[in-house]
Amino acid sequence: MDKSSKPSDAHGGEKNPENSFFNKLGALLILTSIFFFNFVSRITPAPLIPRMGKDLNLTHADAGTLFFMISLGYFITLIGSGFVSSRFNHKRTIIISDTTLGFALIGTSFCTGPWTLRLGLFVVGMASGLYLPSAIATLTALIPSRHWGKALAIHDIAPNLSFVAAPLICEAVLIWFSWRMVFFLMGFGAIIMSPVFACYSGGGEFRGEAPNFASFQQLFGNSSVWVMVFLFSLGVISTMGIYTMLPLYLVTEHGMDVNLANTLVALSRIPSIVIVFFGGWASDRIGPRRTLKIVLLVTGLMTVFLGIASRSLIRYIIFLQPLVAVCFFPAGFAAMSLIVPAKLRNIAVSLIIPLAIVVGGGLAPVFIGFISDMGSFGLAFIICGGLITAGSFFTGVFKFYDQQS
Repeated sequence: MDKSSKPSDAHGGEKNPENSFFNKLGALLILTSIFFFNFVSRITPAPLIPRMGKDLNLTHADAGTLFFMISLGYFITLIGSGFVSSRFNHKRTIIISDTTLGFALIGTSFCTGPWTLRLGLFVVGMASGLYLPSAIATLTALIPSRHWGKALAIHDIAPNLSFVAAPLICEAVLIWFSWRMVFFLMGFGAIIMSPVFACYSGGGEFRGEAPNFASFQQLFGNSSVWVMVFLFSLGVISTMGIYTMLPLYLVTEHGMDVNLANTLVALSRIPSIVIVFFGGWASDRIGPRRTLKIVLLVTGLMTVFLGIASRSLIRYIIFLQPLVAVCFFPAGFAAMSLIVPAKLRNIAVSLIIPLAIVVGGGLAPVFIGFISDMGSFGLAFIICGGLITAGSFFTGVFKFYDQQS
């Protein structure tokens, strides 16, 4: 195991029985539920793109720009989330994020053209961006550090469940309504979670540290932070970046029916809900560094196969690729929490994640769409897979905080 994979808990959780893992499970599940709405709202356009494209005459590159707008909004608020949490504390920041997201989704459901849709999704991204730094700070304060891998794996159920739920929700709603109703219903669900969290959560009632020159100087001068930006960008590409363009790829390149493509993509993510716990277990067992190395190497190869697989084999690769890709994030967040001092964790998250989301969740779909418009959808997946594979060689570069001198 990595030398620093089990540091002492800054909040005393290791020695206090009241801070045991199971005593905090309820609060963790509420956070996970909020994360579900936060994440599913940002990937819902993926299964809707074939239909929105017909209504609004969107090219493949135009479809990619929708995710870029979400990522850009996410970047702006995530990078400055420390200013909000330092003033309102982490709990209130999560409530603000969730409530604003709900109203932004409802507003997006009334968009009538490509530019108003882009604007609505930009606001959705901005509303989502406040959540994650405060959530990670709250989670790592609530849960003893020896259980971070498992806790982060539970929290990471949200994006994995979102990958399954988004296409199924869309197909169910579209039986009776237009694609606009999908955004409306998700917005309503997000709003409901705010009072639940306010009344029943047991953590986050402490303030974050606002970004300042000194704290950013510590992060900017830490080479491990920039390695983590690169690795998280690859992790986001392997999951969100590939997922957002996969239904369109299956429809246009492999001739699948839209309903079949969305169903296959949804079903392929069901095993990931369970497999993500293996990622958390592996992080606790062999350390986040080794876990990340294995995950990036295998995920990269599976992503290359997505681009070269024949129509008869593509259905199998669709199921295999996400099985490994989802294991990145429990180990990734554990490693991220260990490369900086505890007081800088929320700032580190607010620096690393927005950059990774812009690259992996914004620029990558635009790149894939651009290459596909030039006639080579599969080549885009091959290039992405090559980059992800290369990332496995960088996992030995970053250092944990108590190893840095």
